[in-house]
Amino acid sequence: MAQGRTRRTVRILSRSFADEAGRTLSTRRGRPAVPDSEDRKLHRAQTFRRTLETLGPLYVKVGQILATRPDFVPKYIRDELENLNDKANVEPFARFATVLEEDLGADWRAQFREINTEQPLGAASLAQAYKAVTTDGTPCVIKVQRPNASVAVLGDMAVLNNLARLIAKAAPHFNEIVDVKAMLEVLFTVMEAELDFTREARNMKDARKAARHFKRIRVPKVITATPRVLVQTFADGVPINRVKSDDLSMKQRKKISYQLIQFMFRCYFLERKFHADPHPGNIIISPDGKAHLIDWGMVGRLDRTTSAAILGTFMAMAHNDGTAMARQWVTLGTATPWSNVSAFIGDLTRIVPHWTDATLAELNFGVALMTLLRYSSHRGIQITPLVSVVGKSVANIEGSVRFLYPKLKLSTALRRTLKDIMRDLLLDTLTEEQAAQSALHLLGTLTQTPAQLQASLTDLSTRQLTVQTRTNLGDPITPGRRQRIPGRSGAVPAAALGAAFGRIRERARRKS
Repeated sequence: MAQGRTRRTVRILSRSFADEAGRTLSTRRGRPAVPDSEDRKLHRAQTFRRTLETLGPLYVKVGQILATRPDFVPKYIRDELENLNDKANVEPFARFATVLEEDLGADWRAQFREINTEQPLGAASLAQAYKAVTTDGTPCVIKVQRPNASVAVLGDMAVLNNLARLIAKAAPHFNEIVDVKAMLEVLFTVMEAELDFTREARNMKDARKAARHFKRIRVPKVITATPRVLVQTFADGVPINRVKSDDLSMKQRKKISYQLIQFMFRCYFLERKFHADPHPGNIIISPDGKAHLIDWGMVGRLDRTTSAAILGTFMAMAHNDGTAMARQWVTLGTATPWSNVSAFIGDLTRIVPHWTDATLAELNFGVALMTLLRYSSHRGIQITPLVSVVGKSVANIEGSVRFLYPKLKLSTALRRTLKDIMRDLLLDTLTEEQAAQSALHLLGTLTQTPAQLQASLTDLSTRQLTVQTRTNLGDPITPGRRQRIPGRSGAVPAAALGAAFGRIRERARRKS
């Protein structure tokens, strides 16, 4: 299957590249080389976007991640990638009846009083959804995976893994800053639930628990779930970007908007499991002023350290502290031989004051967050690929909320929920499990320290200890330039240190 997907991918890409090359030649034939015009850039970006949509859902997700990476994707490409959608042509219901029979049983129709098979609620690359009513009269949605969709996506994953290995070999300098393979692994993990609806069902159950803290946030309830069929309660209403000006009062709009942001903060920093794709189509506003978050297939997960660092980043921005924000951001990544943290701190101290108290109407915070990637990459700091997923989520949710209440301030939303977040984080550290983990960490440190100290003293006495110094601090990250690797002069042998200590001891003996 992977070989077939490889041939398909190569065929689509070859056709796209040939079209672009032909257009370039016809445009510039007989003319001197000139910079690309805006029309040329727009056409190139649109061609790239359409190619990703043709390749399928996995490539659409890759494009959505690339839209959050200003460190190596030009702005005109990112702007077009924001228009990526996972929509597909509607197929007849008969194509999905077989899947329903295989997953729910031959009598699956008996579980529903009625099903609207003529017009699906939505059609994506992986599934189609239909409105129905259960036998007990509950309005519901039946989400059915397209036949062989999972096999196709898994084949595309294999293709992209091979591509990542080629990129690592061809551009090691670039790959050290942007670990393509790690970025893809994060994306594949995030997409797992989209290939198995039982995982999406678990995500929804967890999200419903988190939503209990918010009066205006709702998550559909799971009725039935199999790997390829998901039946959930129906969310009545309209997408958040289609709410009319007279549908809700300004007070309702404000409350819904702040609670949506606060709910996402809780997911990022407490649950550490969040909706990675809260675009306007996935937020339904009901007539009674509730926000229903649907489609929990693409969900991101964070470990404690990463979650805490991202929280620290947001807190520093809210308190107009560029230095603290830079230091928190650095903890999300890995220093390279040419990293320059001091310069990165200087970058943020200049731009953070413009972000601190801005409203959604004044600043795109998703783009601002991803701007940090550009600065950190330029300064030689590799950031965990999870940041791209969080950045996509932040960009989606603030973009959605902007339709409802553009006066919202992200800093205000954080301050409103920070007390609850810090209280729950403190309670979490007091659990027996966390206390045991902390004790084990302390015990390990105490156990290893004497051995490490003894080894260092041994190395010093035998003149084997070396101290590494940096000779390429702040190397700019520019295409075509190789990093400078420190030579022997970059290591100071312990012989020199030993000789110096010997002279000090000899002088002290003479004086005595």
